[in-house]
Amino acid sequence: MKTITLTEFARARLFPRESRRNTIQDCSAEEFEARLNAEPPLKVLDGYAPFCKLHVHRNWTSTRCIAVPITDDNRHKLRSAYEARTRAELPVLVRWFEGVEPPVADYLLVILYSREQLAKEGTDIDTEWGVVGCLYTVEPAEVPMAPITMMRNALGVDEGGSGVPLNADAYRRSVEFWNVHANWRG
Repeated sequence: MKTITLTEFARARLFPRESRRNTIQDCSAEEFEARLNAEPPLKVLDGYAPFCKLHVHRNWTSTRCIAVPITDDNRHKLRSAYEARTRAELPVLVRWFEGVEPPVADYLLVILYSREQLAKEGTDIDTEWGVVGCLYTVEPAEVPMAPITMMRNALGVDEGGSGVPLNADAYRRSVEFWNVHANWRG
């Protein structure tokens, strides 16, 4: 029985029309969704709110790690710009590496929201859970949510967030991590 749906929001980010090296590789959106429904996760982690869970799966693709440590040798490859994830969202400052080669991830951490939360955010699904994102990691542990994502969530659903208030301690942990790591683009 199907209990997980790949939302359109996640589909556009994880399986874009024009394939990118920093998205899920070697697998279609349909194959990804089918595998999530057929294969139980290695473990389930609590997310940042009661409606959020992370399903940990061994990486069955060649997808590379999402975050790269910033070093003196690669700092000059950092780029930044103001970008929005969707047309409805306000652009925010983001940064990323260009020209780096991260290792292949050992784990895919699938980020799930409950059907009820997705409905609050304007997305109706007919399954219990909807995929809103995926982390690609070396360890079977969550990479901290980016500080700007925490702020967007605190702004509420009208601004592209979830409506969860900002947790200052979680925000500080996120800043510690993202101060010395960055995403990459291929």
